[in-house]
Amino acid sequence: MKDSMVIITSTWGKSKTFKLIPTEINCPYNECIFDPEAKVLALIGKEKKQSMHMLPKLNEFGDLQTLKIGKRPNGKDYAEERKTIDTFYEYYIEDINEVEDFIRAFCINADSFDYKKYLESVSTKTDGPTILTSI
Repeated sequence: MKDSMVIITSTWGKSKTFKLIPTEINCPYNECIFDPEAKVLALIGKEKKQSMHMLPKLNEFGDLQTLKIGKRPNGKDYAEERKTIDTFYEYYIEDINEVEDFIRAFCINADSFDYKKYLESVSTKTDGPTILTSI
């Protein structure tokens, strides 16, 4: 599993970030992506589990089944139903040092890709303007 991923540039929302993608079939992850705002590395495993999710209810034509009563308290104007679906296991690494350890352990280009630029600045809330500090 060591050196079974590669780091690439990616986007999360409106921000640039990095993503890890597998290079070998035996890698235990489908992908990993770093959330630059929350400073969390999200890992999507290859193993699946069943979980319950609310999904839009469709009519006989495959379109959303709209409600005649208007919007529900959750703001949606279409019907939903609870279904069991297969989802991949997700893991989250929140400590920046552990994120770096994971990258060094799994990525073949950890020494050549500048992922640290996404880890270094953290937004600190104050009463005034946002201050960027180093981790």
